[in-house]
Amino acid sequence: MTYRNPPTTPRKSATFDDYTLSEIRRAAATGIYDIRGAGAKRKLPHFDDLLVLGASISRYPLEGYRERCDTSVVLGSRHAKKPIELKIPITIAGMSFGSLSGPAKEALGRGATLSGTSTTTGDGGMTEEERGHSKTLVYQYLPSRYGMNPRDLRRADAIEIVVGQGAKPGGGGMLLGQKISDRVAEMRTLPKGIDQRSASRHPDWTGPDDLEIKILELREITDWEKPIYVKVGGARPYYDTALAVKSGADVVVIDGMQGGTAATQEVFIENVGQPTLACIRPAVQAVQDLGMHRKVQLIVSGGIRNGADVAKALALGVDAVSIGTAALVALGDNDPRWEAEYNELGTAAGAYDDWHEGRDPAGITTQDPELMKRVDPIAAGRRLANYLKVMTLEAQTIARACGKNSLHNLEPEDLVALTIEAAAMAGVPLAGTNWIPGKNGF
Repeated sequence: MTYRNPPTTPRKSATFDDYTLSEIRRAAATGIYDIRGAGAKRKLPHFDDLLVLGASISRYPLEGYRERCDTSVVLGSRHAKKPIELKIPITIAGMSFGSLSGPAKEALGRGATLSGTSTTTGDGGMTEEERGHSKTLVYQYLPSRYGMNPRDLRRADAIEIVVGQGAKPGGGGMLLGQKISDRVAEMRTLPKGIDQRSASRHPDWTGPDDLEIKILELREITDWEKPIYVKVGGARPYYDTALAVKSGADVVVIDGMQGGTAATQEVFIENVGQPTLACIRPAVQAVQDLGMHRKVQLIVSGGIRNGADVAKALALGVDAVSIGTAALVALGDNDPRWEAEYNELGTAAGAYDDWHEGRDPAGITTQDPELMKRVDPIAAGRRLANYLKVMTLEAQTIARACGKNSLHNLEPEDLVALTIEAAAMAGVPLAGTNWIPGKNGF
């Protein structure tokens, strides 16, 4: 009788997983790097790795919905004659017309206005429907200068100088030709149907000294009325924040690598920058070291999903958060109702990130006239407002449980971490200990 060894179960490599193998095959077949939208998909330390310490005997909680918990925030109080006053500390991040459809931009404005917060333009300029339906609109000033004009700078309620994004610090943006419609081309002074690549740096300044001059120039254009934000990708948050403050910024926006983009190289999204959680404490430390904490406001973005994320970010020392991808989902993007059409594109509703191709079945990240009709800006704006309301209520619930009558009274002492990595990044103790990895050399 012949004895045979039992077969070994096939084992796939953790290094060469199915996605990596498919990407090698794609690269070998096409000879070009992959371009996609959204943010990093790899697992990263995030707000889920933090827990909130609610009150018990040593702390006194507030009673449910009967005791007030303030959510308002003022942005731009350092120099601006007209700082922005928001009802909630959750803002809508910059997403361009061109990347998004006109109805989607209108819906963002409507939802933000219903919620008492701000929305932001993006590369390509300001649309009339966006300005008309946004009570508070932040105007992005980008390296491309697409759609930029002094009239719109003055029509905005604040100006955000974009130095970088979390999905691509040091890289420029993309808008492929299939999304360059007649209207987008006119706004950007570009040929219709031709791929557009935004510059990776501003053309008329090269460093922090020049940034100070640029901020003063923008203040003069707007008669010192508008707050000036500076947005940076999360790469070197301590030094970038410090230099932005020294250059005269009223508000600094830090965008971590979970932050989305309309289109850039996959290798950029997954390998450049730092997780949002790792960016907050260094940025807060920078303004504290300069004696400017709460005088210069900090906004963090990149993967904010719910009220718990908001509460934890504020506890770590920021003044507000900003959402982009989550806002699009609230409008209706990646909705399972369009699953069959997402499948026809070779993807799935929950995984769709080919926003640059302009074929979004939800009608949100497209310039296709027929697909755009699927977006009802009034209904979509209400969904966004509902989502923002829930996020705010969730954050208030957590703050009251910690005995805080304002979201801005949350503090690092209210948090512990579940992992050594998260504890080190957030600067809070590992749960069950008083150990903060890296503090005092330990």
